[in-house]
Amino acid sequence: MSWLLAPAVLAALVLGMARLHASDKAPDAAPTGGGKKPAGGAPPVTVVTAAATRGDIRTYLTGLGAVTPLATVVVHSRVDGQLMKVLYVEGQLVHQGDLLAEIDARPYRAQLLQAQGQLARDEALLAEARVDLERYQRLLRQDSIAKQTVDQQAALVKQYEGTVELDRGQIDAAAVNVEYTRITAPVTGRVGLRLLDPGNIVHAADSNGMLVITQLQPITVVFTLAEDNLQPVYQKLSAGEKLVVDAFDRAGQKKLATGTLLTLDNQIDPTTGTVKLKAVFPNEDNQLFPNQFVNARLQIDVEHDVTVVPDAAVQRSAQRTFVYLVKPDHTVTVRPVELGATEGDRTAVRSGLAPGDLVVVSGVDRLQEGSRVEIPAARADAKG
Repeated sequence: MSWLLAPAVLAALVLGMARLHASDKAPDAAPTGGGKKPAGGAPPVTVVTAAATRGDIRTYLTGLGAVTPLATVVVHSRVDGQLMKVLYVEGQLVHQGDLLAEIDARPYRAQLLQAQGQLARDEALLAEARVDLERYQRLLRQDSIAKQTVDQQAALVKQYEGTVELDRGQIDAAAVNVEYTRITAPVTGRVGLRLLDPGNIVHAADSNGMLVITQLQPITVVFTLAEDNLQPVYQKLSAGEKLVVDAFDRAGQKKLATGTLLTLDNQIDPTTGTVKLKAVFPNEDNQLFPNQFVNARLQIDVEHDVTVVPDAAVQRSAQRTFVYLVKPDHTVTVRPVELGATEGDRTAVRSGLAPGDLVVVSGVDRLQEGSRVEIPAARADAKG
């Protein structure tokens, strides 16, 4: 029976080959939307583009830092006594000279009155001794009294004069103690949590103090940079240039404040190979808080009026850097470029591009010299 099936199998094979040959000769279907088929038979590559612009590019040096207040004052009592009043609220912003607390001043006012009374008595004795000295001096000119008596009286006047000066010093000391019973703010800043309540006995020798005031405006940030970056910073700082410093949050995404570089340390840390720098910030909105961790970004240079492209448009190989430039006929060409500084997601192009040139920023993995591209945004604009 097998010899009877052979002609049928052969006929089926011939019919299949004829259909395959006919399909190869069939004309290509038209592209979707009625467009022309791209050269070479390859469909256009959908890409995202951006135009080169002209602008400024800033060069930054970034270092880790911490917010450091210009002044942190632990307020102590200068006299012993009972704390009578606390006139501040925890967390309050106080100004230099504001009254914060009062200590019982009655013992010190009593001492002041005693010193004033002692002075009055000694001034009276001094006045009497001076009158007697004048009388004795007249008698000595008349040769009616011994010179020794006059000398003794002159010494007594000097003694009383010294006693009066001592009394005045005691009055001043007592007056100072009375003033010390009023605790005032030595600096402008924010008050911390209360350490003592009214009714407690305070002493000048207490180690903990009564309260802590931290200056917040202005405030500084101490950060570090690698020693390799020291020379350009030092040269600009020595030349009197005002270097801008931005403080960013821990993630480096949100800018908290802008200030200026104040100074740098006088030595490099040999264990880390870094140097410390200090920047000062007005901190008018209190975005910086003492001991807060920040990322400090120091602006070291600015390239003005340069051609700028998105950093995603720049392609790098072992031999060169280049971009895919979109030509008017919607094909791309490989354009070598010389790059400048990079700021964020923008890169300066020193040569190879001009403002307005269209470069590919997404979809470059499927491109080569002469590839046709499709720009959805541009096509949508044309249809609109």
